[in-house]
Amino acid sequence: MAPTTTATQRRTEARVAYDAFLKECPTNQLLARISDKWVSLIVAALAERAGPMRYSDLTRKIPGVSQKMLTQTLRSLERDGLVGRTVTASVPVRVDYELTPLGYNLACLMTAVKDWAETHMDDVLAARAQHDAQAVAS
Repeated sequence: MAPTTTATQRRTEARVAYDAFLKECPTNQLLARISDKWVSLIVAALAERAGPMRYSDLTRKIPGVSQKMLTQTLRSLERDGLVGRTVTASVPVRVDYELTPLGYNLACLMTAVKDWAETHMDDVLAARAQHDAQAVAS
């Protein structure tokens, strides 16, 4: 007969089961995926729009992304339940992408990171220049 565990013990076991510091942990793999720059930009772009976006809208919004990378990233986001894909039969076929509720939950964080980067880029550039100047002087 299995020993009885308390709610606190079960919560502790659940936290250990998903330890992002462990390479084999699924949360480690999820963090690797969502920390990708294309994921960040796609999620932020979809969050800015108060509705679905077509593939071509995303390519215009994120001009540096290749078709292959955009397609792969959208597929992985769809698989993870962060993006929904709707196909409408027409000529040509219309495909729309939209964040799911889970995706919107993540978008709050991703948009905050994007906004932080845009706000603090001058500070980062100044720090880099100072660091590089000290490295040359050494």
